[in-house]
Amino acid sequence: MIVEILDPGLLSTVQDLGRIGHRRHGVVVGGAMDRRSHIVANVLVGNDPGAATLEMTMLGATLRFAAETLIALAGGGMRGTIDGEVLPVRRPVLVPAGAELRFTPTNIGCRTYLALAGGIDVPPVLGSRSTYLRAGLGGLQGRALRAGDRLAAGRPTALGDRLARTLSAERADQPFATTIWTAGADLDPSLRQSPHVHVLPGLQATEFDQDSLAAFHNERFTLNPRSDRMGYRLDGPALSLMNPRDLLSEAVTSGTVQVPPEGRPIVLMADAQTTGGYPRIAQVIEADLPVLGQLRPGDALRFVPVGLAEAEDRRRRTRLDLRRLAAGVAVHAGG
Repeated sequence: MIVEILDPGLLSTVQDLGRIGHRRHGVVVGGAMDRRSHIVANVLVGNDPGAATLEMTMLGATLRFAAETLIALAGGGMRGTIDGEVLPVRRPVLVPAGAELRFTPTNIGCRTYLALAGGIDVPPVLGSRSTYLRAGLGGLQGRALRAGDRLAAGRPTALGDRLARTLSAERADQPFATTIWTAGADLDPSLRQSPHVHVLPGLQATEFDQDSLAAFHNERFTLNPRSDRMGYRLDGPALSLMNPRDLLSEAVTSGTVQVPPEGRPIVLMADAQTTGGYPRIAQVIEADLPVLGQLRPGDALRFVPVGLAEAEDRRRRTRLDLRRLAAGVAVHAGG
């Protein structure tokens, strides 16, 4: 055991990058709602990007560490402290045995990711350690964490070991040790306020009337409190087809924007179902899905149309930034 859950917070689950290759059997991909922050936290402790992290939503957990542990925080929505000292985000942090990490909410962002060197070691189910609550799959017994739960970490990588040794030599009597360097703030999706979310046209986009298309791209929408990991319900102008009709269910994915008969859009998220029968007005580009993952109920957003070339360019730039971060961490660790 490495970490004991003293208080689980609002919703804390083990997540990774999801179950790939099982959608044909009706199994959702799932995984982290903000994959960028999940990956940043992992990279900072030397983990593979797909290692399991702890995803905390709006109100974080209180944790006790049984052993000295290298950790990293990324994302938003809360602030972590040990002995009253605020932990930096987007940096490796070495916490001592017996340390209690407490989180308090902030007004920026929604989800914080806690990575442990070696990753959270729970049994993989269908190739993933991510928690899918609706089916009770993965994570810790397929559920959200509870007080009294204990989590173990896997074996740290050589890079993680080097980072931990370096920080251990510097900790002295401080509540924790950290680096002077940090991942760039541009990697933090939670810092985009009232964001513009870029979208490609959906398969039925041309079937919506002109007023609806104009409203979708020019008006503001807000996140309804009934939203969850499966989909975000949006409040705003009602959208309608020129000639309403029934559709056969077809493949959907995270970022698909569907419009049910009442006209209020739904953006499918990490736990999106595999098929859907509502008209699809748009598809959120991959690079902006982490921004959606950091929105909280009542937050506003606007949809901005882009072409496929720009969507691919934004995707390449994001992935390049993450590769540069991994290279920088290796250099600072002497790797």
